[in-house]
Amino acid sequence: MAQQSAKPAGPVKITASAKPAAKSSDSSPAQFIFTRDNYRWLIISVAVVAFGFILMAGTTDIYSTTKIVVAPLVVLAGFGLGFYAIFKKPSVS
Repeated sequence: MAQQSAKPAGPVKITASAKPAAKSSDSSPAQFIFTRDNYRWLIISVAVVAFGFILMAGTTDIYSTTKIVVAPLVVLAGFGLGFYAIFKKPSVS
């Protein structure tokens, strides 16, 4: 099978009418996705998860109700708060 050589395209013409976009004179401040409230909830959720892991720690009485029931529920509540912190929309005011 013989390959056919493609002919090169003609030269590209550049016109002078294309001007670069001018910068806007009324620059507004950057809009962040998360607000201060979101970060506050995120820090609280990290603290709750850490507290849950502290409740799970220890070597004595591994079958206590605190380690089997309460601590995992505290950790899951911390993760739930983290999801809330991420998905919370900023208030319009």
